[in-house]
Amino acid sequence: MKTFIKVNIASLTASSCDYLVTVLMVKYFNADPVIGGVTGTVFGGLVNFFVGRNWVFKARDHSISLQGKRYLLSWTGNLILNTCGLYVMIKLFNVQYLIAKVTTSVFVAFAYNYHIQKKYVFKHT
Repeated sequence: MKTFIKVNIASLTASSCDYLVTVLMVKYFNADPVIGGVTGTVFGGLVNFFVGRNWVFKARDHSISLQGKRYLLSWTGNLILNTCGLYVMIKLFNVQYLIAKVTTSVFVAFAYNYHIQKKYVFKHT
């Protein structure tokens, strides 16, 4: 349970970076909301990897190269799920982009990210 709580704290930290970058891209750089969301997801993913490796799973003793490859593979699934969710909610259902971003990212975090990171990316071998 302690790891699950730490994963969610790390996720909130990464999501804060993700949402900040998304808003900056849309509001100040006039990016399309889906493009802004993808850019935010990239920044949030980088934050999440390093917080997960160093604090949540304390996996600094394991190969960063192997973890990075595993994370990239799992994160690609995360990016696809988030991008598809954003696209459908924004473009097909006209949901406001921040509502779509939060809804999609929360769903993906609980349904996908936690399990993949715990059992694949940062697993103890």
